[in-house]
Amino acid sequence: MKLISVKRETKVETRFTRKMGRLKTNVTYIKKQILNIPYKTIHKYRETYYGEVKDCKNCVLER
Repeated sequence: MKLISVKRETKVETRFTRKMGRLKTNVTYIKKQILNIPYKTIHKYRETYYGEVKDCKNCVLER
């Protein structure tokens, strides 16, 4: 059994941008795990409508 591993997980989330308004998108989280317990999110990114991959810092969660 590995002590440290990296896991990739995809979720559908609702995001909000000024240009497009509300949109549902697939957000991929890359997390570091120690003994299969999630420890830290290393990176998260999303795929746009046109197929581009963007960082999630540009969009904020809709409230």
